[in-house]
Amino acid sequence: MSVFLYDTYARELREFIPIKEGTVGLYACGPTVYDYAHIGNLRTYLFEDILRRVLEFNDYKVRHVVNITDVGHLTSDADSGEDKMEAGSRRTGKTAWEIAATYTEEFKSDIQHLNILEPALWCRATDHIDEQIESIAMIEQRGAAYRTDDGIYFDTATLPDYGYLARLDIDGLRSGIRVEEGDKRNPTDFALWKFSKPEEQRQMEWDSPWGKGFPGWHIECSAMAAKYLGTLFDIHCGGKDHIPIHHTNEIAQSQACFDTHLANYWLHGYFLEIDQGKMSKSSGEFLRMQTLFDKGYDPLSYRYLCLTAHYRTDLKFTWESLDSATVALQRLRNSVHSWGTPSVADENSMAQFRGFVNDDLNTPRALALAWDIAKGSLPNDVKKATLLEFDRVFGLKLAEWSPETIPAEVLEMVSEREAARAAKDWARADELRAAIDALGYDVEDGAEGSVAKRRN
Repeated sequence: MSVFLYDTYARELREFIPIKEGTVGLYACGPTVYDYAHIGNLRTYLFEDILRRVLEFNDYKVRHVVNITDVGHLTSDADSGEDKMEAGSRRTGKTAWEIAATYTEEFKSDIQHLNILEPALWCRATDHIDEQIESIAMIEQRGAAYRTDDGIYFDTATLPDYGYLARLDIDGLRSGIRVEEGDKRNPTDFALWKFSKPEEQRQMEWDSPWGKGFPGWHIECSAMAAKYLGTLFDIHCGGKDHIPIHHTNEIAQSQACFDTHLANYWLHGYFLEIDQGKMSKSSGEFLRMQTLFDKGYDPLSYRYLCLTAHYRTDLKFTWESLDSATVALQRLRNSVHSWGTPSVADENSMAQFRGFVNDDLNTPRALALAWDIAKGSLPNDVKKATLLEFDRVFGLKLAEWSPETIPAEVLEMVSEREAARAAKDWARADELRAAIDALGYDVEDGAEGSVAKRRN
């Protein structure tokens, strides 16, 4: 059964046909490690994880590469402002190198908690300065770069189809704009290499044929993707906010260097929304994985929540929706655990599931099918075998889960606390809650009584 994916470049659903039979080159834009990732960022990596799992479910061997942006991403996508790493260094009091190492490890910890598969290769921008300089030199040799007072810029006017990925209105952007001498020639031109300012002491800078400085944000991805996957590979992923600038510019650089669009398929995940709109790390106010832990949530509840929405639709986040996902996941876990030893998956159900996930990763329909099976009339051993096969894509660790055994000491204190509450002995109830908390458990009070849960 074929896999169909929505290609942003073509603006249509396309059958996936790999460049090399049986294998897939997959590049995903990774984090800018100046701060913690927020759960909106992590939704994008969950979508990419589902993509990889679906490809592997279809017996493809996937080479998955993810970059770490630890230099060159300015606070404005318009090549102005401060490098986010330098800004992070000033905010934390640590060196740029220290914060890069810290937040890289924090990001890796987050994706492990969400059961996101590690890529075959992590590649850091600062480890590939030579490759980026070589790419810029090639662009310059082909007449698509020019020098300004603050750096080397890509001349987007050299590409007749610049901006096709985003369907940019280039004429509209250019109209009415007066370009000062020494500035960018075109409003869409972007930095390939930025010069260090004489009055500033940068922590991350390198010598180059054009002077001391640091690479622009976009050049790292096209240079590293080409190095590890080839100058034309299968799939490039990221968030939909990458479409108008970052991915558009990656394609431009690749056209100038290699006469390719870099990837045959461009896939983009949509946003996680909160009441104020899109969740944004740059705003300084965001929810991170630790927030979920602090509130007692299992991170796989968030993974389940993301499965309920198609990756090409914005997902509204509320605590109520996360509570519902928590309840649903727990019911699914309890059912699968109770069904005993699995036998053989139901072929008809497997065919339906494959049809859903191969249809542009339609996890909402696949999840609905899982619940139909869970509530249906198949033998329990067949249900279990079938849902465990589904979980190769869902990634909910259903086979690994088992009910937690609460120590008798904790159960006794919960019972005593309930009695204290019934007697309105609030001081004693608070003492017992504190004692339970000290043992690493949270108490949840509900209509059916109080229960203890181990704190994550």
